[in-house]
Amino acid sequence: MALLHVDFFSEVLEKCMNMDVILPQNTTSQIGMKGNAKAGKYKTVYLLHGMSDDHTTWQRRTSIERYVSEYGIAVVMPDAGLGFYTDTKYGLPYWTFFSQELPKICREFFPQLSEKREDTLAAGLSMGGYGAWKLGLGAPETFGAAASMSGVLDVARRVKEEAADIARKPSGFWEGIFGNPDRIAGSSNDLKYLAKKLKEEQKPEPRLFAWCGTEDFLYQNNLDMWEEMKRLGYEVTTTSSSGDHQWKYWDEQIQTILEWWIK
Repeated sequence: MALLHVDFFSEVLEKCMNMDVILPQNTTSQIGMKGNAKAGKYKTVYLLHGMSDDHTTWQRRTSIERYVSEYGIAVVMPDAGLGFYTDTKYGLPYWTFFSQELPKICREFFPQLSEKREDTLAAGLSMGGYGAWKLGLGAPETFGAAASMSGVLDVARRVKEEAADIARKPSGFWEGIFGNPDRIAGSSNDLKYLAKKLKEEQKPEPRLFAWCGTEDFLYQNNLDMWEEMKRLGYEVTTTSSSGDHQWKYWDEQIQTILEWWIK
């Protein structure tokens, strides 16, 4: 595998950005790991981080390079700051960057990445789990599958809970991202709204996966969202097991997600 550290400029965000990219490589003599670069263009995972992390954290906390080596797929790990994959009220359009500009930039830099929606997965944890499902439901023409681990799937509900606890974040933090917390529900930042809208438009739907630990503070948030998605008629692969909000579980689940997506 090749690991590339990419510094580039975003016209959308009007700032320099960072991403790490893993590309397939055929190897036969590498000790302990076999690389497999298949013919044709590569399936691509956009692997999204959570609130406390950055574009390097998936590599530092997991063995993601080893997990993808035999699949012959590419992995894009971009930095998202604390923007919640949203066109923020404070002026940084992270949603537009992730849903439109980033895939275009990646395919310009690396022409071997597939442009097919069925070859493109968004996956992430916590804030990144929300971002992954948001890309699947809000930009299904690009992202044919989306997978969440411990995701903030009902963001309207969670932001209200967080905003009530000023010891954690000042109220202006959430308002700077989403605006008035009371107006998130029913907006383009609400996954329920995006799911309903996609059904109404009768566009191709993404394959969806979600996992959350039963001891995670977001567990009920996930259960309720899974139920709502199934009520709307979506086929969602959902799974839960003992675990809370930490990396040892996400390290396990990203392997499950790769198997689910590739099969």
